[in-house]
Amino acid sequence: MPLPDAETLYRVTDGTWPAAHYSETDAFTFREGQGGGQRVSATTAKRPVTVDELAEAEATMRSMGQPCLFMIRAGQDALDAQLAARGYDVVDPVNLYATPLESLTGEPVPPVTAIPVWEPLAIMHDIWAKGGIGPARIAVMHRAADPKTSIIARWNDHPGGVAFVAIHERIAMVHALELLAHQRGQGLGKWVMRRAAFWAARHGATHISAACTQANAAANALYASLGMTLVGQYHYRKRKG
Repeated sequence: MPLPDAETLYRVTDGTWPAAHYSETDAFTFREGQGGGQRVSATTAKRPVTVDELAEAEATMRSMGQPCLFMIRAGQDALDAQLAARGYDVVDPVNLYATPLESLTGEPVPPVTAIPVWEPLAIMHDIWAKGGIGPARIAVMHRAADPKTSIIARWNDHPGGVAFVAIHERIAMVHALELLAHQRGQGLGKWVMRRAAFWAARHGATHISAACTQANAAANALYASLGMTLVGQYHYRKRKG
């Protein structure tokens, strides 16, 4: 089964981790994040843009009360160079992974190891908070369209971690995977991903995907160990000051 390409996963990211509000011009898509992080606050360009159009985009972002932040996708080298020349720094390069669901559903998940539940339980909010995922990012989860779920994981008879999963264009994407520090290094992340795959299969998905920063060595190692394929990348450019 063909893997989704980067362009598809860009749409899946927007569909499963949505901004609070989108506004469109001929040249740009603006996202209002309401504190939900870079992914839901970054502006994307639809085509090559001029210096004047960049200045107008910066004014729009400032009027939204947000920093000047662009997401640079595949094939946007010219935009990347324009922003570098305007004093923008590269921030958080991201890897996009995907794999067919059947690659993760061949082994059953042990009972009570990872359980889908919606809405998230109080203990799940606490675990996310320990990882810096606060109310504004929880609000992103609530904005996502169905089908969606959160997953609570247990290990050694104690809470171990959480994740959020939603489906767009028949592709599930896992977000906000967070394991408690003392529960890491024991394979729990793999069980969370496998449970997400089983859930996604029941809801008509064909693939599962994930995004993580290139600096997150543990997450990259997890997705690689599951046989997920690196299918694309993006990074942000943020203006200094």
